[in-house]
Amino acid sequence: MIANKRIFITGGAGFIGTHVVSRLIDRNQIVVYDNLRRNSIKDTDLLSHPNLTLVVGDVLDFPKLRDSVQDCDIVLHMSAIAGINTVIRSPTTTMEVNILGTHNLLKAIQPHIKNIVRFVYFSTSEVFGSFAYRSEEKHSTNLQPVGEARWTYAVSKLAGEHLTNSYYVEFGLPVVLLRPFNVYGPGQVGEGAIHVFIKRAINNDPIEIHGDGDQVRSWCYIDDMVDGIMLALEKEAAIGNVFNIGDPLGTLTIRSLAEKVIRLANSQSQIVHVPKNYVDVELRIPNIQKARGLLGYQPNVDLDTGLSRTIEWYRGR
Repeated sequence: MIANKRIFITGGAGFIGTHVVSRLIDRNQIVVYDNLRRNSIKDTDLLSHPNLTLVVGDVLDFPKLRDSVQDCDIVLHMSAIAGINTVIRSPTTTMEVNILGTHNLLKAIQPHIKNIVRFVYFSTSEVFGSFAYRSEEKHSTNLQPVGEARWTYAVSKLAGEHLTNSYYVEFGLPVVLLRPFNVYGPGQVGEGAIHVFIKRAINNDPIEIHGDGDQVRSWCYIDDMVDGIMLALEKEAAIGNVFNIGDPLGTLTIRSLAEKVIRLANSQSQIVHVPKNYVDVELRIPNIQKARGLLGYQPNVDLDTGLSRTIEWYRGR
């Protein structure tokens, strides 16, 4: 159990970050560094917690980042530009924030590396490309064609993996690299399919699916994701490794997902197919054997249960 640490979290006001803060805050001092563009933490009571310090800042602001991360024992780097629509609209910003922001944070902690007990870098399952069937961490990552804006996100995250790992090899920074696979749950903001589907289903609005809806995803409930993060912080065996964190049992097509959400929400929504005008990931299913073996990771929340919890949370909003 992590206790009596000063923990610095970039992007800590986002969806996953807020749940991590909630898990750690009673026994630790937490510094959340975030520009609040995706603000999940506002829907909680965490901002009034005496153990929380919120710094509104950008990872491209090196002086502010350097000053804010002082005296921290654990660093979690979650800050990034993400979401397919945002990435396609702003590929330059995506590359700058995801690569230069990571570089800034690593440079900021370099003088104090001996005091850091864990640095967790959040990458993405997108590094596996368009077809990822039970992809293992040791499998080749996939650099897609230049000019397809979607892949600027994957490339920027992969660059961050290499840079972070270089600090482990060269300077002894105790790093862990995580590749989340399609996380969902209460409090999600942004462009996630489940978040959008549920909000529309609650209001009985049409649910739009891009293309035929035969794209396959594996969905991981937020509590299971945070369990994986906690293990990455606690287990010494995690250091120097990259881990897939997801739930292979939560696998179905996007159309089946929409149908399930409609059923569980008792909704009258209709499914509407719209043209898909971007390059998509057609298949994404994780292999989590490494996380199971080294960390003891095991997802526990099945998709129906997770969706029902998420639907009820959004109804309450």
